[in-house]
Amino acid sequence: MLLSGALFALFMMGFWLYCLTDAILTPASEFRGMPKPAWIAVITLTFIGGAVAWLIVREPLRSPASSLTSAPDPDDPGARYFRRERWTDADDAGSTSSGRARQDLGHHGAHRT
Repeated sequence: MLLSGALFALFMMGFWLYCLTDAILTPASEFRGMPKPAWIAVITLTFIGGAVAWLIVREPLRSPASSLTSAPDPDDPGARYFRRERWTDADDAGSTSSGRARQDLGHHGAHRT
């Protein structure tokens, strides 16, 4: 019984810390209803009540449509490693030579028998 109470308290503390951290890291332009310092104060002072209110009222981080249409950030060092566009047939045509070699091997293998 004591262990389950301690686990529940740890879970609630983690939930509260998540909401508080999310409120602190969210840009001020994305806050609804109250300014950023007020939200942080409400979450800090009311503990779980403020954390639940934050989850209900906050804006979603990104909509799926906006993440697909956004251009890569030129200052992002990872932008050159992670491709954000859709894979097209032109990408398949420019694939590695191993794909072409397998096609050629299969074609020549059919003539050998």
